[in-house]
Amino acid sequence: MVLCHGFGADGEDLIGLAPHLQRMLPDALFVAPDAPEPCTMAGFGRQWFSLTNFSEEERLAGARRAAPVLDAFLDDELAKAGLTDENLALVGFSQGCMMALHVGLRRPRAAAGILGYSGALAGVGPILEAELTARPPVLLIHGDSDTVVPVAALHRAVAALKAAEIGVQWHVEKGLPHGIGPEGLALGGEFLCRVLLDR
Repeated sequence: MVLCHGFGADGEDLIGLAPHLQRMLPDALFVAPDAPEPCTMAGFGRQWFSLTNFSEEERLAGARRAAPVLDAFLDDELAKAGLTDENLALVGFSQGCMMALHVGLRRPRAAAGILGYSGALAGVGPILEAELTARPPVLLIHGDSDTVVPVAALHRAVAALKAAEIGVQWHVEKGLPHGIGPEGLALGGEFLCRVLLDR
């Protein structure tokens, strides 16, 4: 299970999910890479790519630049563990969710699943359809009080994924700002158990 952190954080931030998830998936291996660049805006932490205006063009260009780094990390970790993409679950928060979706939908073989929190889909419509190579199941979770990545990003992503015939489920957590809440954590754990164990 690869946990992709958000803008201005690092791998240590999201690996905190591992103890909770490991109770449900005791045999899972959890890894949380650091994004490739120092965070330009926060002055601390890491970023998958820089953000200045949060435009669609900026997100897509950034995700494309960072994708080879995450792809290479996934290939290396799978090889070290003697596993294949069907044993891989991608979990991402915020910018890490963007990366999990971008890379996970473009791998040569489909991962077991993608779980995304408080993120967005970079590249929709014809762009996604032209580049799509894999259709893993996806669960997206977002807080309705998110002022960093508005919940409209979830609805836009769900519509694009459905149009591309990707099995997507979603949940909006009431009162939750930009973060991972108890409902989302529980639903995410159930989703990961389904895609990794119920096969």
